[in-house]
Amino acid sequence: MKKKYWTLLFTFLFLAVFACLAVAQPLRQITDANLRTVNLPQKIDRIICSGPGSLRLITYFNAQDLVVAVDDMETKKRNFDARPYFLANPQFKELPVFGGFRGYDDPEKILGLKNFPQVIFKTYATMGYDPVELGKKTGIPVVILEYGDLFKNRKKFFNALNIIGQVLQKESRAKELIRFFNEHIHELENRTKDIADKKTCFIGGIAFKGPHGFQSTEPSYPPFQFINAKNVASTGDMTGKNFRHSNFSKEKILQADPDILFLDLSTLQMGEGHGGLHELKNDPVYKGLTAVNANKVYGVLPYNWYTQNYGSILADAWYIGTILYPDRFADIDPKKKADEIYEFLVSKPVFNSMNSLFQDMVFQPVDIN
Repeated sequence: MKKKYWTLLFTFLFLAVFACLAVAQPLRQITDANLRTVNLPQKIDRIICSGPGSLRLITYFNAQDLVVAVDDMETKKRNFDARPYFLANPQFKELPVFGGFRGYDDPEKILGLKNFPQVIFKTYATMGYDPVELGKKTGIPVVILEYGDLFKNRKKFFNALNIIGQVLQKESRAKELIRFFNEHIHELENRTKDIADKKTCFIGGIAFKGPHGFQSTEPSYPPFQFINAKNVASTGDMTGKNFRHSNFSKEKILQADPDILFLDLSTLQMGEGHGGLHELKNDPVYKGLTAVNANKVYGVLPYNWYTQNYGSILADAWYIGTILYPDRFADIDPKKKADEIYEFLVSKPVFNSMNSLFQDMVFQPVDIN
């Protein structure tokens, strides 16, 4: 009995000392995108990612093994799922679900996770569950990231990478990623900056919080910006402005009559008899376009799919360069270039998987007639 007593007492004291040591471990601090000071454990090995694109950024850091749960975007079955980070990591769909997509987190589900996360990364902080309230409800530090883009908000995107690098203590990978994007963009610009006589172009069918028809475009579409393309949707009073999404009227498209058209294949989500491809084939306005009659419509990878696909944006820019300026991009095989990009960002060459989702129409002339 006495031996049992001393054993229990020793165990209790050991656990008490261990707990005190754990509490006494110094925390480290980082500053998130909202300039909030966030206290973090010294070592992070369990995380969750809330909001559009959050999990994408984590895969860029080869940190997918740290993810212990996902939002329901990752587990829903769809005919289309054109997210390279997801195709490279099918294990995501087997993880527990902690909440809804677009940041609609469920604190009770988070608190009930068997592998309790140490950090929550959250993009688009004004969407879904409030990040400050989420931190209070769960007791887990929430790190806000501003997703940014590859054009006017590139610094915000790079800042997100730097913040993730600090949290995960992968600062060198953050620098590699930033250098990677800068080098691609600078090379694309250098190949095309001195071209005077440019063909006009237009990109239609871009998704924005769901699939859209051919009128859906981006006046500041980054692939066009990188290669100094003459985008008819960014002329006139839109020049210099940061329009992220626009419905360009059919009449304006007909009036501009671009030399070359590009179709964002995310529009195929709308199904048979709908979407940009159906419109190009059947709408009499579009049938009057020079590019349609000359079979100069080309399929490209989705720009948006649970927000912007940064790797696909770079891959599209290289392909579009081969179409608009074939002499300047004669050394480029767009499909191989896409896989080089995907291998660096998500660790797997997933172009063929992406292409098969879209009936092998990626980086090909689209059969309109």
